[in-house]
Amino acid sequence: MKRLFLSCNREQQMDASEELLRRVAPSALLTLGGAIRSLNAAMARTLGRPAEQCVGRGFGDLLPVSQRTAVGSLVAHAATTKTIAMRVLEFPGPGAASVVCLVEARSANDPVGGEPLVWVHSLDAGNDLGGLMIPFRLAAKAANLGLCMYSPQERELEWLGGAPALAALFPEASMSLSEVVRRVHPDDRGALRQLVTSTAARSPWIRLRFLTERDGCHHLVCQAHRIILGSGGPERVFGVIRDETKGEARLRRALVALSAERQRADEIAAFSSAVMTAVTEQEVQQVVLTRLAATFGGTGAALAFITKGRLRVCSDAGIPIPVAALHGLPLDAPSALPHVIRTGEPQFICNQEEYIRRWPHGAMVPHFDQLDSGYAVSITSLSPIGDPPLGAWLVTYDGEHHTSPDERALIGTLADLAGQALKRVRLQEARVELATALQQAMLPTLPEHLPGLEVAARYRPSRDGLDIGGDWYDAFVTPDGGVALEIGDAQGHDVDAAAFMGQVRASMRAIAAHEPDPATVLMRTNELLVTMDTTRFASCTMLHIDPDDGRVTGTSAGHVPLLYARDDGTHSIRELPGGPVLGVLPDADYSEETFTLDKGAALVMVTDGVVEGPALTLDAGLERAGTLIGAALHDGLNAEETADRILDAAVAEDHLDDVAVLIIRRT
Repeated sequence: MKRLFLSCNREQQMDASEELLRRVAPSALLTLGGAIRSLNAAMARTLGRPAEQCVGRGFGDLLPVSQRTAVGSLVAHAATTKTIAMRVLEFPGPGAASVVCLVEARSANDPVGGEPLVWVHSLDAGNDLGGLMIPFRLAAKAANLGLCMYSPQERELEWLGGAPALAALFPEASMSLSEVVRRVHPDDRGALRQLVTSTAARSPWIRLRFLTERDGCHHLVCQAHRIILGSGGPERVFGVIRDETKGEARLRRALVALSAERQRADEIAAFSSAVMTAVTEQEVQQVVLTRLAATFGGTGAALAFITKGRLRVCSDAGIPIPVAALHGLPLDAPSALPHVIRTGEPQFICNQEEYIRRWPHGAMVPHFDQLDSGYAVSITSLSPIGDPPLGAWLVTYDGEHHTSPDERALIGTLADLAGQALKRVRLQEARVELATALQQAMLPTLPEHLPGLEVAARYRPSRDGLDIGGDWYDAFVTPDGGVALEIGDAQGHDVDAAAFMGQVRASMRAIAAHEPDPATVLMRTNELLVTMDTTRFASCTMLHIDPDDGRVTGTSAGHVPLLYARDDGTHSIRELPGGPVLGVLPDADYSEETFTLDKGAALVMVTDGVVEGPALTLDAGLERAGTLIGAALHDGLNAEETADRILDAAVAEDHLDDVAVLIIRRT
């Protein structure tokens, strides 16, 4: 028994480990030394080599040399602090272009031996592609280089950042290719054409003479890089520019100040836009940790939230202090970060001496007093003074830093924006959780082990309203030994629609327990709903199936036609007789018909969300679904697998309405 328990536990651990690598995004499990223990196919493609050539190799050794320090910092940070760390990394990629990804690292455990590991995986940065370029912009600025992007489709050159002096050469944020050609010396235009049409990962350095309107001709040295933004993301051509012209010092200083201010304004605008369009808490973290330090000239950033009266902290890999000591700190601790969260009062501490003077009885983190005295930190609450505390962010600087009043006001404004985004995200997540719980509580359990029959159902809520819909399905055994199936669509996408749907479904099941005939069930249900004087209505299809001979009796109350699919791949659309939708007309009668469900064939009942969409008519949707179902049966899929295929196709069509599917197959 003990051996069986250990075996089961090990299988569960293996399943948990495999789940980390089963994601679509590139993922890998590393040892604490950075060696690859295992990885998924997406990570192997991003590394540009077969998986078997990656296992056992150092993760950083498979990346460009320039990335190895960043990889080592990322892995060490996640391994030693036990907190989430993020870095933008450049991968070799499967082709000529390298791949730039936002990578998250967190601690994990070996499923067999319990050895501590680090799980690294690429995050979806589709809502903030600009954030992936921040390390390149910072590197370009540090090397006194400029960074721009060329879009062949728009034939435009866009300035991305870098050295302020180089930014001054481009008075506009973007410039058409024709304008660039006009400014390049005629003898150098062939070199420019070679640069923008290069298909290599990196072009040679090319010299150009570039004419500006303010200070004459500049001698530029340029190189083109092909980069893919994110795993599976778009490919772009980036240009790196170095100015080898010696300009007039006074004019250069003025241009530097002007361009730096413009670049700072662009960064602030990009930060604001990214944080306000975040739709999950992880996306808010992603924006803050990739953009905050760069926006305010810092070297690292951390973000702290409150969970059950204690701090929950995450950071980028550039922060110089061990934030793990902050993780789990009580909100009433006598140190700067909890104080800011409790009171909403920001703390701008220019160096270590000032921190110790202002907080003598509570170190913000251990080892803070061992840092160079030049280190500075600013801490800002995510909620205004007087509001319930949400959390705070922290920016560190690698030298003494005195925050100006304007910068303090700007930090506070952006922190308020981040707090508003966080409150909006949490409110929406709470609403979705409520909607999902309510909807799941109202969906029935399908009968199991029906002799000669397979039954499967799927449901996906609407993307509108509160994500609570009026679609429903039901299947149950009737007193005469038959199987009753029903599917319907109650008007609306709100709590009232869900409540009305529950009334209809419960009424039909109660009536069918005494009179299983479908037409009678619909007639009695309609009478009941009319007497309730409800303002809502519902469409519905109901079937009664004899499992012994496959005889089916069916009727419809204004619902979508039935689909009949066979295992030879053919299908037909069967429009059942019936009557009006339920709950509208008193004394309505419902007709029915009887037919036979052949062995190996299936009946598929759907709501209109499956077969109608923004660009899909009902007839086209029914034909498309019927073809899909016939192919599924021909391929030998069972009812559960067929239901999955139908739901996946409806989701891919980007339908906005509820989606419900009910399948019964005769085996």
